[in-house]
Parts: sequence; structure tokens; C-alpha cells
Amino acid sequence: MTQTLVSAATLDLTVRKSLFRAHAAPVDDEDAAMRFLSDVSVPDATHNCWAWRAGGRYRSSDDGEPGGTAGRPILQAIEMQDYDHVVVVVTRWFGGVKLGAGGLVRAYGGAAAACLRSAESVVIVPQLGLRLHVSFAVLPLVQARLETWRARQTRCDFDAEGAWLDLSVPVADQDVIAQSLRDMTRGQSPIHEIKAGD
Repeated sequence: MTQTLVSAATLDLTVRKSLFRAHAAPVDDEDAAMRFLSDVSVPDATHNCWAWRAGGRYRSSDDGEPGGTAGRPILQAIEMQDYDHVVVVVTRWFGGVKLGAGGLVRAYGGAAAACLRSAESVVIVPQLGLRLHVSFAVLPLVQARLETWRARQTRCDFDAEGAWLDLSVPVADQDVIAQSLRDMTRGQSPIHEIKAGD
């Protein structure tokens, strides 16, 4: 099952006198990942290597280390533990002993993997958007059920008869929730699936 982090985490690892500090955090998208990188990077450190994954998108950087010895192992640590919407930055302070390509791969990948293992995670529940119109009388009934449904209200626009609601609901429970909504509205309001960009 795909998971993400609950909050940011940090872990230090010393390998042959070099200090590797891993920072990991949950992120929504590339912009958030790059902001986190900017926040935790240490300008006077030897290297600030990183990787992030958010949905089908991912990127990594060796930040001056030999190609494929830092960013890719960090990304592999994210993927091997089935994380998504996560960024990991591993900062290295050189300790005077060269590690070689294999040693760098193990150090960067190991620091990232250990940091992710030490952090609190949560399973990502695939969500689907639903839109419907409810009367003023039904609105509080729907809102009271959201927690039970593991759903959340993402938008509410009022009009003269009630409110247009956008809900984010677990894909696995969409049929049960849609039937409950039809029952609550007595079938008076069609339920529309919200597509990306709607």
C-alpha cells in the first residue's frame, strides 16, 4: 500500500567520518518539494542531494556527486518503501575519506531509507471528487457524516435553495456514499463525479 509521511523527519548517519543528514517531508507537488529543498539545504555543506516523488512525477539530483551515486539511491529508497508525495534531502559534510561510487550509493540510499523508516507514515487512501446540490435542511446531515465516510468537504457554494457541495471520498467507498447521499436527498439531486480540472 502506498504511504506518505505524517510530518517532517530528520536522521544523521556518519560513514567513514562523513556526516550524512537526511531530511524527509510530505509534499503535495514539485513546488512544495523544491521549497523544502531550499529550506533545509546547507549552503556550506559539501553536497545537498535530493529526490522527490509526487503522483506520477519524480526528480532527483546528485548535486555534484558522481552521476547516479546520490539522487537515484535516494529516489530508490522512496520507491522501495512505497512512499508517494514525499521529498528527501540528504546533506553531506565530507570527512576526508573518499567512499567510492558504491560507498556513496550505500550512504545516500541508506540515510534516506533509515530516515523514512524512522518517520511516522500514513497509508494514502485514493480519493474521488463528487459534486451535488443539497437543501439547507440536508446540508448539516451530510456534513455530520463526513468523518464516518472518511470524506472531506472541499467546497461549499450557497444559492437560494441550499448549497453546492464538492466532496472528496474514498474510491473504495464511493458507491456506498453515493447511495447514502441519494437517500438523504431523496434522489432529488444528481451526483456528479468531479474530473481533474473541473
